[in-house]
Amino acid sequence: MLFTCVIVSGAGQPRYGGIGGQGGDVCVESKLQTRALKAVRDAFPEKRFIAGAGGNSSHKLLLGRKGKDVVIPVPLGISVYTDSGRLIGEVLEDGDKVVLAEGGEGGGPHNGWSGAKGQVRNINLDLKIIADIGLVGFPNAGKSTLVSAISRATPKIANYPFTTLRPEVGIMEYEDFRKISLADLPGLIEGAHINIGLGYKFLKHVERTKLLLFVVDVCGFQLSQKSYFRSALEMVFLLNKELELYKAKLVNKPAVLVINKIDMPSARDRLPELMDNLNNLPGG
Repeated sequence: MLFTCVIVSGAGQPRYGGIGGQGGDVCVESKLQTRALKAVRDAFPEKRFIAGAGGNSSHKLLLGRKGKDVVIPVPLGISVYTDSGRLIGEVLEDGDKVVLAEGGEGGGPHNGWSGAKGQVRNINLDLKIIADIGLVGFPNAGKSTLVSAISRATPKIANYPFTTLRPEVGIMEYEDFRKISLADLPGLIEGAHINIGLGYKFLKHVERTKLLLFVVDVCGFQLSQKSYFRSALEMVFLLNKELELYKAKLVNKPAVLVINKIDMPSARDRLPELMDNLNNLPGG
């Protein structure tokens, strides 16, 4: 949460009909160079932003100067909410701006020549990754390995679940200078749509991807000894179901299925069975 405050505007000059300057605004602006919200927290640990006061009117300067704005650089994909949960705006392209708190109106005949107070707001910033492709899968399916192999990203890779705790974006570059961005998203588990596991922290990032890449371990998945073993086919169904239960419109996104780890010894028998099941799905 960020606490934003705007100083009052400038006073008017009734003798000469002068108008006081408007107080400065506090706003966020998306910057390609700012990659994560952590950078914002590190740069502004106090989380308090105060814009400049508007200038008073005088006989030498009848129109008071506007107060200095405060501009907070944020990553692309930020949604801005009030503390009551109302959406103020979003920054989706480089250079987009959203005003968090407006400066007060300058003093004039309509307000008794006294500068009005500006807005004071508590606001929340929520980041949803913007990427061309979002990798979706259960933990330890090999998403991070795939992203590191086809892009310059260097996600953490290990042989245990939930290695990826936050999205990692990689860029695939082609000889004709085309670029495709891929988001390696944290592993999904059953019940994510009701915030089990990493839940909403994962699912919200799926919303702004253009294409979903389902990455499924051909050998299946079992989170722990107390959990049910899920076959590769069951994981395909479950991934689709979790997305649908979170937001029904997500199932309409273009999607590609990647069967991973087919070089494992246990994949020899499971891959043909899985392919046969997929090719014979009802309506397929």
